[in-house]
Amino acid sequence: MGDPKYPRKVWRKPKRPLNYELKMEELKTLGTFGLRTKRELWKAHTELSRVRQQARSLLSLRQEVRAEKEPILMNSLARIGLVSSGATLDDVLNLNANDLLSRRLQTIVTKKLGFKTPYQARQAVIHGHIMIGDRKVNIPSYTVTVEEEDSVHFSPESKIPEMLEKTKKEEPVVEANEEESDDAEAPKEISAETPKDETSSTE
Repeated sequence: MGDPKYPRKVWRKPKRPLNYELKMEELKTLGTFGLRTKRELWKAHTELSRVRQQARSLLSLRQEVRAEKEPILMNSLARIGLVSSGATLDDVLNLNANDLLSRRLQTIVTKKLGFKTPYQARQAVIHGHIMIGDRKVNIPSYTVTVEEEDSVHFSPESKIPEMLEKTKKEEPVVEANEEESDDAEAPKEISAETPKDETSSTE
């Protein structure tokens, strides 16, 4: 079992961590989903490899045993939204890390509650502004099930919805002011050129 102070690692580093293409792909994934460190990405890859291993082991079993154990795996994956209700083991083997990261609470909050970046959503989750049903959840990596997805909302005392509405109303005003300033500068250039034409005609 080991010492409880030092729990077993739930992630594995990639075999070629210094590969340039792999590093660029990891950085892109980190920015897309707002991950804090690469360790969160490695956890997703490790969990995905565990699920794939279960699917491969089911494919090697006899048909009677497979028919008994396969629905257990498929129902658990369908409950968190990784596969559809009529999916097969081939669909499980085709899953990637982005499918698993898209079920994080941080990602669901970004898409559903109107945050501009996943980093803003992460901060809101950590500071206790997000609730799932009647309970607050401050873990960005929490896996949201299909049943819980519709019950994700702001806490009643949170002021973030007012701030988001305020920023949405101010954005078009700023664009309009920029257009007016551009139009105001145009006549000045024309008026500056007209005296030159008059002096040249008098000469």
